[in-house]
Amino acid sequence: MIDLRSDTVTQPTAAMRQAMAEAVVGDDVYGEDPTVSRLELEAARLLKKAAALYVPTATMANQIALLSHTERGDEVFLDEDAHIYYYEAGAPAMLAGVTCHLLPHTAGVIDAQVLAAAIRPANVHHPRPRLLVVEDTHNRSGGSAVPASMLAPAIAVARQHDLAVHMDGARLFNAAVALSIAPSDLAADVDTVTLCLSKGLGAPLGALLVGPAALIERARRYRKQLGGGMRQAGIVAAAGLYGLEYHVQRLSQDHRRAQLLAKSLSTVPGFSVVLPPVPTNMVMVDVTGSNIGGMDRVLREAAAAGIGLSAVGPCRLRLVTHLDISDADIEVAVAFFRRLAAEQD
Repeated sequence: MIDLRSDTVTQPTAAMRQAMAEAVVGDDVYGEDPTVSRLELEAARLLKKAAALYVPTATMANQIALLSHTERGDEVFLDEDAHIYYYEAGAPAMLAGVTCHLLPHTAGVIDAQVLAAAIRPANVHHPRPRLLVVEDTHNRSGGSAVPASMLAPAIAVARQHDLAVHMDGARLFNAAVALSIAPSDLAADVDTVTLCLSKGLGAPLGALLVGPAALIERARRYRKQLGGGMRQAGIVAAAGLYGLEYHVQRLSQDHRRAQLLAKSLSTVPGFSVVLPPVPTNMVMVDVTGSNIGGMDRVLREAAAAGIGLSAVGPCRLRLVTHLDISDADIEVAVAFFRRLAAEQD
């Protein structure tokens, strides 16, 4: 199957599996797994933060960040398409008990003046403004890599109002590679960062919350409460370490293939490619102008052809490249779309 649904579908490489098999392990809840400790230290070093916490998923890392930064009833500011709000099953309300104040954005960037106007003065009638969330890359903007300079004005406003700042950086390494910048530079102005290991880096599971030592120690307790404390977790942490060492720079190949896919699909009648200002490994395809019989038919025909596609709206597809997608796979996928368009002539 040529699976373009997401970069979460990757399989561990043979070398990654070998690293997992040879991992030295211990009980991480007791703080005794040396491989987990190495992974946490490496993530903190890469982002130039004090500490990191290994957790099963990026969603858990994000929700632990909310819990660690806020108290129940506090107000969190984030864009209206943020992954934390859109794709995490209402967890901010259920777990942290916070109010999500949704703001408009442009390719993942919240306007500083809009944020300033949204932050209400201290008053017994208002929730306490406590946290700004930014996202890089921005998922629902087609994997847009957001330069630090574009996030800086809103972050400056947050600081003026004593807000903490969390970055959902699940695909931060994609952003860093696309922008030719160190990941630590992208994360320099935020307090905490979520990193996902099971997307472009190809690990079977795992994520990290990176930030100040005191906050990460608080986060460790929340991890335990949420059931995220793992025992001999070094077996899977080894995959994350391998991904950090060997799979970051190769993300440029995923980006190249995404652009090849976008360029080819832009010439197929009835399909419109929507690209963000700084693209990475995602291609958004609008099928509004096609005469193909609806999204259900596209997905059904693709599945029959052995191609996995994901709908992110009634008329929009999201195609994601990753380490298990080759140039030949791109050619097959494009040929499928050409065939589908030709059948409508």
